[in-house]
Amino acid sequence: MKRDLIDSYLQKPYTIEIIPEESDGLKGYFARVVELPGCMTQADDFQELETMIKDAMRAWIETSLENGLEIPEPKRIEEYSGKFLLRIPKSLHRELVHLAEREAVSLNSFITKLLARSVGMIEGESLKNYEMGKNIRRQVDSQLYIHEDKSEFGEG
Repeated sequence: MKRDLIDSYLQKPYTIEIIPEESDGLKGYFARVVELPGCMTQADDFQELETMIKDAMRAWIETSLENGLEIPEPKRIEEYSGKFLLRIPKSLHRELVHLAEREAVSLNSFITKLLARSVGMIEGESLKNYEMGKNIRRQVDSQLYIHEDKSEFGEG
């Protein structure tokens, strides 16, 4: 019965955040489950993350159940309105409006494109990582977000 309960939690769409890391010339990956505090793992190879994050989630859920702790539910996409208020300097606002006009798009569309690029969802290596991450998502059945340390649009 306990195993079935753990498996049912593992089937839920938890948010998995993956951060590429590099130290002393060695590349690796850090992954954490956003809704499960302290549920995290590291791997040298991106492909290893699938098994490692599943193992970390299983251990986290099993330990929490043994200790009578509540297991948080995944955040539903409906919890996010797609809107947020951002205060920026007037000079930056002006520059963004001018750039959007040059591109012949709305300010909202222009900023959305910039934000998507900055979190690695459009171009180059980030897209490759995002596509590889979708394979993990299919198998872990989780939402996936990739954060890059470097961004052409400023600090990430």
